[in-house]
Amino acid sequence: MFITQLHLVNFKRFTDLTIDLGEKSAYKLVLLIGKNGSGKSSVFDAFETQNTLYKTGEFFRKPELDTNIEYYLKDRTQSDKFSFNFWDGNKNFDSGNFPKKLPIENLFYGRSSLRQVPQLTRKVLGQVRFSYEQDSDRPIIYIKRDERFENDLEKITEQILRDVFSAGDNTTSIEKIKKQYIEPINDAFSRIFIDSHNPLFLKTFIPPLDGKVANISFEKGNSEFHYNLLSNGEKEIFNILINLLSRRHLYQDTIYFIDELDLHLNTAVQKNLLQEIVENWLPENCQLWTASHSLGFIEYANETAHSAIIDFDDLNFDVPQVLYPEPKNHLPIYEVAVPKEILWKIFDNKRVFICENQNDQFYNLLAFDKTIFVGVPNSNAVFIKIKNDKKYFGLRDRDFLTDEEIKKIRKHFPNYYILKYYNFENYLFHPENIAELKLKNFDKSAYIQEIIQQKNEKLFPIIADFKSARKTFEELKDDDLKYKSDKEKDAQETLIINDLQSNDFEVFYKFFDMKRKFNKHTIEKLNIKIENLVKTQWFRQQILTIITEK
Repeated sequence: MFITQLHLVNFKRFTDLTIDLGEKSAYKLVLLIGKNGSGKSSVFDAFETQNTLYKTGEFFRKPELDTNIEYYLKDRTQSDKFSFNFWDGNKNFDSGNFPKKLPIENLFYGRSSLRQVPQLTRKVLGQVRFSYEQDSDRPIIYIKRDERFENDLEKITEQILRDVFSAGDNTTSIEKIKKQYIEPINDAFSRIFIDSHNPLFLKTFIPPLDGKVANISFEKGNSEFHYNLLSNGEKEIFNILINLLSRRHLYQDTIYFIDELDLHLNTAVQKNLLQEIVENWLPENCQLWTASHSLGFIEYANETAHSAIIDFDDLNFDVPQVLYPEPKNHLPIYEVAVPKEILWKIFDNKRVFICENQNDQFYNLLAFDKTIFVGVPNSNAVFIKIKNDKKYFGLRDRDFLTDEEIKKIRKHFPNYYILKYYNFENYLFHPENIAELKLKNFDKSAYIQEIIQQKNEKLFPIIADFKSARKTFEELKDDDLKYKSDKEKDAQETLIINDLQSNDFEVFYKFFDMKRKFNKHTIEKLNIKIENLVKTQWFRQQILTIITEK
């Protein structure tokens, strides 16, 4: 089961929050990132509220809090509202029309960040009574401690004892028990601590006996020691794995949510743990949501296609917000995990270019000396970034900026560079760039005529719309750059219209959008990969000329 969209109104710190992952999205991992206090854990309270509703038919309000309603409501004069949309791999549905064949009481399974158990305390089995199948020992609100760990140990003990007695003297069955309960933990340890010279291994699993706590011992190198002597990070990992080993069979079409899964772990182990859970422990039809500002988690989410990153950082939740998955590898994601002063040590002696969307992955293929490109959502984000932090360089699409405007912008912001043509795709699909590939079935002259024809067919809509596009440009709103009169602005816009009306290729091409306005059927027939178009000498020289311009 996969969440495709959630909508929270007047819930905790959110006035009106929508997270939209896409109508048929099937992300195995959804990573919420942002600084402490940015609102990530509030999403998990919404999950648990929906979970309680599905399990009991009632919304949960904490009875022992005199002002319990304040915990959930942002504005106490209004009610809270929330809804979820799901995708089961075949169809979409929302929280109000859930298919009857699916067990909605097991749709959500969550763990709070307060799950650390520094030492084992129970000296007898059955000390705590709870409903394992109904998950009654779960934290109901996400500022509460998650007390499941020793319950999980008891449940696994119960399962092992049942299997032992049903096996009798059958040695083969005993080996199967080890394979079922011990080997999964040790296999996971070997992958999580893969860079360690002395990885951890579970050796002994003996329940509380004779008034003593459970004897759960581990090996590391030549040493053997009790659970109580593990590091906090090792205890955290064992806690998570034992919980999944004990309960995941109950949750097979489930939204798992685990707050701060990275607690007490270094960067390499963070990444390995997340990968291990998503790829080896999460059931096939399930989705994991976790919240973090961990560099290791961000690295894993950036590298995998089945993950989405939702950035909560620096958002005003007093106004409606709609959040979408972030482009992979763009700078604001890393700034959540790495302080700027450290980030600049990583980028020492390099020019860091902020560019649009996901173009950074292609610019970086050019491997310019001491130069790195990182993406942000759009051209306005590029400008704001370089305006506020002079250490960065910017590279944006030209869009509808005139030569005179570009010259004026660069005079005020010399670390800001602007493409000669409308956008990145204009370089990729430029006749000279394609011609360098020496394709047998490419006719450059015919291709140029086709671009001219398509430009003329779409000329009037382009001219009708381009002024409204220019109104969004942050550069033209800057106090030093904005026009002092409509006459000056109109004169520049007239130049754009005149150039678009020209059939001189290099005149109009700088304002013709090859990404959205050009029908690429000719290019598609050529079956060219973007990676090949980026690797030409023509493309490389064009970009190098721009970013080295004085």
